[in-house]
Amino acid sequence: MFYHLLYPLHEWCGVFNVFRYITFRTIYAIITAGLLVYFLMPRFITLMKAKQFGQIVREIGPDHQHKAGTPTMGGVVIILAVVTSVLLWGNLNNVYLWASLTVFVLFGIIGFVDDWQKIIHKRNLGLRARQKLILQTLIAIGFLCFIVHLGSFDTRLSVPFFKTFRPDIGIFYFPLVVVILVGSSNAVNLTDGLDGLAIGPFIIVALVYMLFVYLAGHARLAAYLQIAYVPGAGELSIFCGALVGAGLGFLWYNAYPAEIFMGDVGSLSLGAALGTVAVVAKQELLLALAGGVFVAEALSVIIQVTYFKITGGQRIFLMAPLHHHFEKKGWPEPKIIVRFWIIAALLGLVALSTLKLR
Repeated sequence: MFYHLLYPLHEWCGVFNVFRYITFRTIYAIITAGLLVYFLMPRFITLMKAKQFGQIVREIGPDHQHKAGTPTMGGVVIILAVVTSVLLWGNLNNVYLWASLTVFVLFGIIGFVDDWQKIIHKRNLGLRARQKLILQTLIAIGFLCFIVHLGSFDTRLSVPFFKTFRPDIGIFYFPLVVVILVGSSNAVNLTDGLDGLAIGPFIIVALVYMLFVYLAGHARLAAYLQIAYVPGAGELSIFCGALVGAGLGFLWYNAYPAEIFMGDVGSLSLGAALGTVAVVAKQELLLALAGGVFVAEALSVIIQVTYFKITGGQRIFLMAPLHHHFEKKGWPEPKIIVRFWIIAALLGLVALSTLKLR
């Protein structure tokens, strides 16, 4: 909105020329989203407590009964802050911006319905896994159809650490996009099991992609760094910036001991946002590196379930997802959280290094 209202005024006053720059608008998208979450979240927490809309804690696994009743669905405020910030600072003529926001909100709606059913029925039951998977897949297919319709669809993959090796996987790229969106959404959801555990690595990955989408949308920088050039992708820096800002604001209240949880409405939408940005930036495989913490959490569940079925009841991990394994080993919750953050930061740096190590 500001871009459309204030940038045209640069013809009369040069100071308004700053609204032309993506970097300037990204900075203020971060600040806006962060402040919105910071100021709105206490009121939301009070509302959720008054309605007695609290977290349902499973009796199996590590003892988290002391967290029962902690307000949840903080992702509602995150979504509101991100959408507001993007609408204020983004170029609203950019189709990628609208596509990303749409996927972000629709995945959030799935999470909202899931959380709402859990709260209303006062049981740890929401949407069935199959129901969520079908809905997520349909949204991912819709996003896929949209980017194909744009006419700039590229079935080649950018491989981290390689300059010119961009294999064209043809028709197999289509299901890959669906897997990336659905997989990243559920991976963040699986990671969201301890206070601040998911939002910390999320902020780091969003920062990484904030830079990559900016570079992908800049013809000269993309050519210099030998990465795929995607006209218009740079505007997604504002989207990533809003995600970072909202994440920081949420972490203020979600840090151990958490005053509120994001719920599925937050984790599913945030994970889908990362997948969407990765696809648009043509850095799909990089997500597995930058988001290595999320990948490890998801893989631990897949490996555990598969091994359990094959061996007739044996387990590899003490409990899955992976963070519960370390809880079972006796690690204090804050230590697990901070160590996962450290790993996420290191993986983020490695992901950034691929810009030059090509």
